[in-house]
Amino acid sequence: MSEQPLALVTGGAQGIGYACAEALAQDGARLILCDINEEGVKAAANKLGNNTESITCDMGDSDQIYAMFDKIESDFGPVKILVNNAGVALPGDFLETPLEQFKKVIDINLTGTYVALQRAAKAMVANSIEGSIVNMSSINAVVAIPSIAAYCASKGGVAQLTKAASLALAANNIRVNAVGPGSIDTAMMAGVNSNPEAMARVMSRTPLQRVGEASEIGDVVAFLASKKASYITGETIYVDGGRLGMNYTC
Repeated sequence: MSEQPLALVTGGAQGIGYACAEALAQDGARLILCDINEEGVKAAANKLGNNTESITCDMGDSDQIYAMFDKIESDFGPVKILVNNAGVALPGDFLETPLEQFKKVIDINLTGTYVALQRAAKAMVANSIEGSIVNMSSINAVVAIPSIAAYCASKGGVAQLTKAASLALAANNIRVNAVGPGSIDTAMMAGVNSNPEAMARVMSRTPLQRVGEASEIGDVVAFLASKKASYITGETIYVDGGRLGMNYTC
């Protein structure tokens, strides 16, 4: 029996991150869940079982990210699969959004993704690991919403970072891809789910006429991390119920 690949999922305490961990566990990976929510990520790891480990890290703090990888490698060895999922939106009026809020979104969603990707890749190269890195982008890398300008900018950056990293790491057989969710039934969508008018607007731009499940994102992430996707790198797969094909947002 082959050794279980070690997978790290950031933002793994709930929602899409937890769903990614579930899908990877079903494929036989050994899991480490990372989240800024210490109690939440511990509970998620206990729920997932199968010797899943948890670690607390603020993905907006590069020093914490480096320390996290040092600890993981000391305790368990280098990761073979990295899922860069942690992110925030922080919506607000475009003209009133303070710079500090914009920077926080970029620090977590884009800079944190870069730091973790680079750090994981260095260990993969040093240990001759043909690994897989999956970044969490969004359809908002392509279509914009004015109230989440920083989020749109960060996810557009993630899509381009994914392409650049895939080229840099191809010679080492390290694949880098991204997933771009559309409207997914998570805590981030709770306000929309409880507002019939808002939900009607979402459905008006969703050809499949439903919101997606977190597990549907997790399944695509697990596919990209697996050997079934061995000839895919530098791509962003949009899991959006057909929304981008409509070419409008409202």
